[in-house]
Amino acid sequence: MFCVIFTQAQYHENIMISDINGPNEPAIYLNMKNTDQMVAGANTNKYYYSTDGGFTWEAGTLVSPEYGVWGDPCIISDTTGSFYFFHLSNPQIGSWIDRIVCQKVDEPGGVWNDGTYMGLNGTKAQDKEWAIVDRTNNNIYVTWTQFDDYGSSNPLDSSYIMFSKSTDEGDTWSDAKRINQISGDCIDDDNTVEGAVPAVGPNGEIYVSWAGPEGLVFDKSLDGGETWLDDDIFVAPIPDGWAFEIPGISRCNGLPITVCDLSNGPNHGNIYINWSDQRNGIDDTDVWFVKSTDGGKTWSKKKRVNDDPAGKQQFFTWMCVDQITGYIYFVYYDRREHDDISTDVYMAVSKNGGETFINFKISESSFIPNSNLFFGDYNNIVAHNNIIRPVWIRMENSVRSIWTAIINPYYIYYDIDIPIPLSLQQNYPNPFKDNTWFKFKLIRSSVVNLIVFDIYGRKISEIIVNEFMLAGKYERKFKASDYNLPPGIYYFSLSTEKQNIKRKMILGN
Repeated sequence: MFCVIFTQAQYHENIMISDINGPNEPAIYLNMKNTDQMVAGANTNKYYYSTDGGFTWEAGTLVSPEYGVWGDPCIISDTTGSFYFFHLSNPQIGSWIDRIVCQKVDEPGGVWNDGTYMGLNGTKAQDKEWAIVDRTNNNIYVTWTQFDDYGSSNPLDSSYIMFSKSTDEGDTWSDAKRINQISGDCIDDDNTVEGAVPAVGPNGEIYVSWAGPEGLVFDKSLDGGETWLDDDIFVAPIPDGWAFEIPGISRCNGLPITVCDLSNGPNHGNIYINWSDQRNGIDDTDVWFVKSTDGGKTWSKKKRVNDDPAGKQQFFTWMCVDQITGYIYFVYYDRREHDDISTDVYMAVSKNGGETFINFKISESSFIPNSNLFFGDYNNIVAHNNIIRPVWIRMENSVRSIWTAIINPYYIYYDIDIPIPLSLQQNYPNPFKDNTWFKFKLIRSSVVNLIVFDIYGRKISEIIVNEFMLAGKYERKFKASDYNLPPGIYYFSLSTEKQNIKRKMILGN
């Protein structure tokens, strides 16, 4: 027996990553071997990292002295725990966006290397890249759009979907090759081929879809990107194109995202594509989904992901698969609750391979965008083993900021026999000099432990030990001087029989 819960956003704690220097177009990823480690990025040269699961973040500026940094951030991580930041170029010697750049860091908070690159082809523009790691061999695959002359309306200028790979953890890259059959124009609009996001299949296949003059099309390689289909496979029409207008947003698109289920669940091998368009009218942008169960040969009828009545806007969608559970997660902006341009952030989840979707709001409050301030071209989301972290941009008083949320899967869709877990706030103040407080909430009566420990996992204080506590809100004080603690980083955890939550805190001088 199952119970569906249509949740309130406060169940998913919102975390502001940064509001410095107007971040936009965010990306996020995590280390699948240590999900406390996360890296995010934003236009044009901002990176952020967390070592406590996304509760607290540090910020930095990405620098590539030779190749420059010029936006379109894409973050991935490999099986060693290294992170990669892909972006466009602005080299000291060369042309603006003349290559795709990859910079690597061995661990969050480390030093990024100066970068390697792919796709350099004279003065042609290389744009809108995305990357994926094949976790069976650590190969990295990248797809993007090449423009003969970016922005040109000359019919002799074309756009193409390109591919390159690295088999040595980003040190070198194969020669870029064109993989699409039908080219697009160079206007950076509906008839330009864009939106190439690669996915890896269960036997090392490489899958990718994109939008362009033919609508939504699909291609695949069965030999590590050496060869591709002779003819691209048509997936679905995109009426009125992938570029459209959203009030309050300076530029918007519905470009596709491609993922593949590699879990050991019943949907293993399914390929999914997610996009948005305005087939139902300029005031009714919707989020769409199709799937293939035969390696991309045939595709299902489209399904609408957002479940609100017709007539409201849902846009800037992104999708990922939790490769442990097989659940599909979506994040997007949503205006279903408003009659103006006030905007919320919603997610959707499917536990059954895209047959049905549950929508739920994750933003704690709405915001009003300003079309004079660029929001970028996408939001992003990552999930692994029920650790789910979306990332998005919001704005307050003309100040843009980048946010994530601590998504609690128990409040989305859960077996009725599983007790609803607890919630734990960040300690306050943090950093602190001596005294700090822990606040938490129990939805049901539980046996509780609250422990403080150091960075090596050694217990410092057992504030609550196997105490049966009734449902309700609680607060506990911690005094560092009682334990003669030196300044530094510490952790506290709150646990019941069903859940353990850990957070980082900082003791200052």
